[in-house]
Amino acid sequence: MPLTRLGPARLNGAQALLTMLELHGVTHVFGLPGETTIGWYKEWRAHSGIEFVLTRDERTAAFAAESYAKITGRPAVLEAPSPGVTHCTPGITEAFLSSVPIIFFSSDIPINQDKRHGLTGVDQTALYASICKESFIVTRTDEIPFLLRRAFRVATSGRPAPVHIRVPIDIFGQEADLPDLYADLDHGTFPAHRPVADHGKLREAIQLLLAAERPVMICGQGALISQASEAVLALAERLQIPVGTTTPGKGTIPEDHPLALRVIGGRGGMAHSNDFVGRADTVFFIGSNTDSAATNHWTLYGDPARTTFLHLDIAEAHIGNTFPVDLGLVGDARASLDYMLTLLEAEHPDTTRPRLDLTEMKATALRQVFSANIPMPEGTISPVKLTQALDDMMPDDAIVTSEPGVSAIYPSALLTFRRPGRRYITNYSMGALGYSVPAAIGASHATDGPIVSFTGDGSFAFVMGDMETIKRSGKNVTVILTRNDTYGWIRGEAILLDEVDAPWSTDFGAVDYRKIAEGFGFAADRITHESQIAAKLATALAHPGASFIEVMVPSQDEIVPFVPSWVRAAKAKGLPYFE
Repeated sequence: MPLTRLGPARLNGAQALLTMLELHGVTHVFGLPGETTIGWYKEWRAHSGIEFVLTRDERTAAFAAESYAKITGRPAVLEAPSPGVTHCTPGITEAFLSSVPIIFFSSDIPINQDKRHGLTGVDQTALYASICKESFIVTRTDEIPFLLRRAFRVATSGRPAPVHIRVPIDIFGQEADLPDLYADLDHGTFPAHRPVADHGKLREAIQLLLAAERPVMICGQGALISQASEAVLALAERLQIPVGTTTPGKGTIPEDHPLALRVIGGRGGMAHSNDFVGRADTVFFIGSNTDSAATNHWTLYGDPARTTFLHLDIAEAHIGNTFPVDLGLVGDARASLDYMLTLLEAEHPDTTRPRLDLTEMKATALRQVFSANIPMPEGTISPVKLTQALDDMMPDDAIVTSEPGVSAIYPSALLTFRRPGRRYITNYSMGALGYSVPAAIGASHATDGPIVSFTGDGSFAFVMGDMETIKRSGKNVTVILTRNDTYGWIRGEAILLDEVDAPWSTDFGAVDYRKIAEGFGFAADRITHESQIAAKLATALAHPGASFIEVMVPSQDEIVPFVPSWVRAAKAKGLPYFE
């Protein structure tokens, strides 16, 4: 077990917290100040080289931390003062449901002062206990080394998730002798440990896959969390098994690989990929919680009685949760698949399977979409043409962030990530608006490559203030605003599925977002014709700082995107659609 140690020291609480973070290899903390954190910041400025990423909203800081952890494979650190402690719940909830480790510090007024109605006093521990693996209070400075080691250990072990640490204001200045200033570096990254699934069951899994006539592998974001891309691809090639991914699992293997099905499900799964997995006789889930979005409300695989299901996940509660599994495998995805490959080589060295190549099937499906030339409503630009142009010029080291709506559904379906890894960042565990711009902030501190943030005007209104954060950072971030002056997803759901002629309370007034971006110092532009798309995207991507492009797009009820239930409704109503 690798340890980093310091000798015994007498430190105050603020110094102890910073020392333990440094010992765990922390380089960035996301947050913003408050009265209850001044004592911490005083020591931070004087003694620590950890970069503090100042945001303009605690919610933004939480989403940025979540994105940063996804990309770096390191637990992110988030800090919020007591007045804004409730604002972090959207990001912490997304991280909890997405199995992303965040060490979340919230400063507080002195313990029990809330019982006297001290300003900003609330039971923070109870508030976060349900959306964190653990939530605890620092009551003495000499507890800090132990509690931080526990926080990193809990957050990064098993199914990763946030841990909440509540720090009363008086702790920052309280001194103590600390003999145990050390960190276990195993927990400075995640997964911290890689348990291999039961060996006998792995042998059974091999037999079931060898016996299958039409097997598929479906990778959720757990495959990316485990960094299992090489193992997934090696197993797929060894047994010639096609690989589909959920939207959050996009990029597990190169999407131009002959065995890649690309995204499946109800949020960006195209008809060719959904139909393919619907015909499978054996489905091997890897790191997927088989949620409603990834399975098109649990209908994607037809009659479960006629399908063999295998499920590998680090979280035993996910296995068999929504489909009757013939074989459940509890373990780390990468380590377990690596051992499966070892078993295959040792026990089935001569096994060969007919080679599959899905390239033409995928190319045909993409050509049909790209060449559809569906007329757009007056004054709008085709999201398909926008995404196609970005795909043509997107560098391999780019990170793309998106969120529910037009800003995610087209990139999820149509962007091709040709290099494996977590480079497409979404929030399809909770799906709250206002995610993509904060995620871009986190991504920009996690990598040197360009960041492209797809956002919608409904979401953008949540986070406009943090355009200043992006500009101040000097990072290469391009924000693409797909604007339709409505909460388009709700409007589409209401009109297409609920038979509402005029949805109530979804539309809002027009705003000149380009002027807003210019006010924050962005290089801002607007696309008003399809002929401008490629040149203006190229200019933005080449600009080393903050760029902004506004694009007017149709709402989801006008041009129906890749949502199977909506497409069925569009066909019945004679509306234009993509599938």
